[in-house]
Amino acid sequence: MTTPTIALTGLGLITGAGDDVEKGWSSITAGTSGIRTNTLFDTSELLTEWAGMVTAEQPADVDRCYGLAATAIREALRGSGLDLDTVDRDRVAVVVGSSLGAMPTLEGVHAGLVHEGKLDAGQAAASQLPCVGDYIAAEFDLRGPRVVLSNACAASAVALGYAAELLWKGDVDYVVCGGVDPLASLSAFGFSALGALDPEPCSPMSASTGLTLGEGAGFMVLEPADRAAARGARVLAELGGYGLSCDGYHQTAPDPSGKGACAAMAQALDTAGLGPDDVDYLNLHGTGTPANDASEPKAVKLLFGSSLPPASSTKSIIGHTLGAAGAVEAVVSTLAIDRGTLPPTINTRGVEQPFGLDVVPDAGRPAAPEVVLSNSFAFGGNNASVVLNRPDRPGSGPRRTESVHDVVVTGVAGLAGAAGNTADLVAALSVEQPCFTGMEHVEGVGDVPVGRIDVKAASRGINPSRARRMDPLSLLAAAAVADLYGRHGKPSRAEAEGTGIVFATGYGPVTSVLQFHKGVLQQGINGANPALFANTVVNAAAGHVAMLHRYRGYTATIANGGTSSVLALQLAARVIARGACDRIMVVIADEFPEQALATQAGLPGYARTARVVPGGRTGMVLSEGAAAILLESRESAAARGANVLARVRGYGASGESVGIGRIGRDGEAWARALRAAMAEARVTPDEIGTVVSAASGYSLVDVAQTRALRLAGLADRPAVTPKSLLGETYGSAGALGLVAALGGGAPSGTLLLSSFAYGGSYAAAVFDAGQ
Repeated sequence: MTTPTIALTGLGLITGAGDDVEKGWSSITAGTSGIRTNTLFDTSELLTEWAGMVTAEQPADVDRCYGLAATAIREALRGSGLDLDTVDRDRVAVVVGSSLGAMPTLEGVHAGLVHEGKLDAGQAAASQLPCVGDYIAAEFDLRGPRVVLSNACAASAVALGYAAELLWKGDVDYVVCGGVDPLASLSAFGFSALGALDPEPCSPMSASTGLTLGEGAGFMVLEPADRAAARGARVLAELGGYGLSCDGYHQTAPDPSGKGACAAMAQALDTAGLGPDDVDYLNLHGTGTPANDASEPKAVKLLFGSSLPPASSTKSIIGHTLGAAGAVEAVVSTLAIDRGTLPPTINTRGVEQPFGLDVVPDAGRPAAPEVVLSNSFAFGGNNASVVLNRPDRPGSGPRRTESVHDVVVTGVAGLAGAAGNTADLVAALSVEQPCFTGMEHVEGVGDVPVGRIDVKAASRGINPSRARRMDPLSLLAAAAVADLYGRHGKPSRAEAEGTGIVFATGYGPVTSVLQFHKGVLQQGINGANPALFANTVVNAAAGHVAMLHRYRGYTATIANGGTSSVLALQLAARVIARGACDRIMVVIADEFPEQALATQAGLPGYARTARVVPGGRTGMVLSEGAAAILLESRESAAARGANVLARVRGYGASGESVGIGRIGRDGEAWARALRAAMAEARVTPDEIGTVVSAASGYSLVDVAQTRALRLAGLADRPAVTPKSLLGETYGSAGALGLVAALGGGAPSGTLLLSSFAYGGSYAAAVFDAGQ
């Protein structure tokens, strides 16, 4: 079966340039700046007061992030003509990129804790990054797969890639996809501390004296072109392909050679069946910082040679919207195709274009672009490029969107709580020794059990000069990868450079965010530590691991609570299967400092003793965890003589619109994920040898999963419950379940991983062990 062509049928946009698509596009093509004085918070200590601030009043009862997202999504749905009441909402996915999420609310919660010693656990839990997707699903009653991507400033470009993978595989009928980020003091103080803000409105690819922060949301309705045609929808453009790469060079600066960015652009075009000569317009990342503005033109020239297409940076008009930028600029690029105008770069300050690019200056240029390439780059050396093309435009070669390879597991490693490596973890499981016997005092709750990893001990094998720059989350991730290589062998340099990294986490770099923001709260700009700020982005761990091991391949970062492991494994397997990467290291980690423990322990369902019995209403115990799973094509594994631990068979994901922090008790949505995984794997419930359960001791979760297993025909299958001994590790839970199943030897049989995330999203995976 050929993969479908992906149609964009609806657009939604809100930025400083305008409150909707028409107002924003009018300002952009006229070269009218949306950058103005930031009135959302005190900027007196910052390098600048300028920002691409949205002026439309936002709802007072939800975080600014959620309000911006809802505005853009409503417009995209209206424009698409899609009546959600007439479609199967179970097959409408939510894929969103964000770097900050509901940061304005989190900043307020943390200020209360720092200044008054009071923690609003409910508000803290409801403002975590995965909640962006949960809010959207509940607000629009969308019940398909759900994922939040967080590759910093490339987040929503990566989200478009994830959406493409879902549609190419036929997992869903529609995807509501985009990105959103609000202005927040954390990022403003961080970029100011780095010296990266321009005192004046930014001048990308001209003066290049710094960036200007912006905010906003861009969303699209994506669907197969034949489905759009059947319902008579107007197709604005097609999503032809995408490409991702990591530099493995520096935590905040791009590789000055431009090789990583060039690789992402080339991969995007190759996936779309196009070449550099087909590109009619290039939407630059174009932040205005000296490092970006020097490296991106080099990447462009590496790819295009002397035949450079027209280019521009719309950040000169709307500012840098961080995680929303990729989607915002994809909306602008779609409009360029549909409306026949190339958007400009403004504020050139009379500087002659210093990089030899054909930059569209001052106002829109009439044109008829058929193929547009849009770039988004990020901290950690993350590069993302997206290809958009005129509907029905033929490619110059075959598209690379179909599965052509078997995918296998060739390495596993994990650590959780007191088990500081895989050997300790397997030993603890074999003798049924809990890994979470530590007790800590939580104000207002009392003494509670918790699983703590000795990060210093776990990271002893890491180069000390590198380790000093890493935060706890990155150290956990690096320790898991080091343990995997110690168990299964380290690759050659050439193999390493061909390796990608997909990083996943339930909740991100909590320690770095809290420490950096505490410094700002207590000392203002003098307390804004730039080294800490570099580690506040969720994909920082991926950047550190890539630098340690010279990874140069595909990269993405997922932050989706408890389903993060399975979603990361799914993405990596899909990419390898269609030949976009030979091997990908999937790394998952979560750390829970005292504030995170206090938040969790203040909510229902937390155990008071270290005895956890899934299904026994004991409550669950929070535990830090990390895992590394090496996936590669069977051909790649054979070529290097790797031992195959398991074969990847299938995945399933689903959601429900129950609201932030909740899950459905009936198990219906959870069962859909389980059935979908078995359907893709082409196995029946009777063929599942072992269910790796997500039961944790919290009755709400355990009852819902029991019902889901019954509905999926799996109630009588043998099951293992690793959380009874490893604790609730959230993001790494699914991967640790796989490590538990494969790490002790070479078992045979078919495994099914079951996972959930609060907010009502579910994911499952099927593996054949020993194949």
